[in-house]
Amino acid sequence: MGIIEAIILGLVQGLTEFLPISSSAHLRIAGLLLPSAVDPGATFTAISQLGTELAVLLYFWKDITRIIGKWFRHFGSGRGRGAVQIEKNDPDVRMGWLIIIGTIPIVIVGYFLQDTIRGAFRSLWIIAIVLIVFGIILGIADALGRKEKKLTDLTYRDGILYGLAQMLALVPGVSRSGATTTMGRALGYSRPAAAQYAFLLAVPAVFGSGLFELVHSIRTPDVGAPFGYLETAIATVVAFGVGYVVISFLMNYIKTRSFLPFVIYRIALGSTLIVLLATGVIQAT
Repeated sequence: MGIIEAIILGLVQGLTEFLPISSSAHLRIAGLLLPSAVDPGATFTAISQLGTELAVLLYFWKDITRIIGKWFRHFGSGRGRGAVQIEKNDPDVRMGWLIIIGTIPIVIVGYFLQDTIRGAFRSLWIIAIVLIVFGIILGIADALGRKEKKLTDLTYRDGILYGLAQMLALVPGVSRSGATTTMGRALGYSRPAAAQYAFLLAVPAVFGSGLFELVHSIRTPDVGAPFGYLETAIATVVAFGVGYVVISFLMNYIKTRSFLPFVIYRIALGSTLIVLLATGVIQAT
């Protein structure tokens, strides 16, 4: 696969990572539509996601640096002359703990199910069904969920539930942002609050996964992998630029609009995949 195809997949990654429609599913499908018609693979997907997470770091830079700074400082706060007292229940300190706690489920499951993630989970039948099912769940949660909770209302219980939802994103088609935002809406958080925590929660998980896959690819090179390091790097840079624009658009869009268009899109895409698979136009693997 060449640089042009890598750029196309980088565009797809950037366009779909933050929308609740599953970037990994779209990369899997887009790979079939390219001239080479192959699955880009879990390694390429994980590494290219580093680009979109860099976009999260840039967009939420002030929030992230403030949270990290306070979280570290609260361990030694109040000690020494002139020291600033930072309480353990400080919102930013609590957010730091919530992100850590919420990341644990996906780390554990992702580590022990590596072979399944690279293999069975990438079946187009699974992707098609998951797109539809989780699209419907998102629609229900968005329509029925209460809307008044803010990010500062987030509890440790809710953080764990968010983490369990993020764990489901290991299956292409679920969507990391879709699953966690759905959980947030079901728990009664406003759309902006649900989305912001979903994005912050994804940072350590995605960086961990991407760096793990990068190291894994260096230690055990796959001679059959469709992309080399240059193409993957280019796709990652493209994903970063496009991803930043998309995250800015989405955070403004959901202030006044629902997730219904994404629900309809998921159902339509999943249904189309099922028809194409059932008629033999495309193969599941």
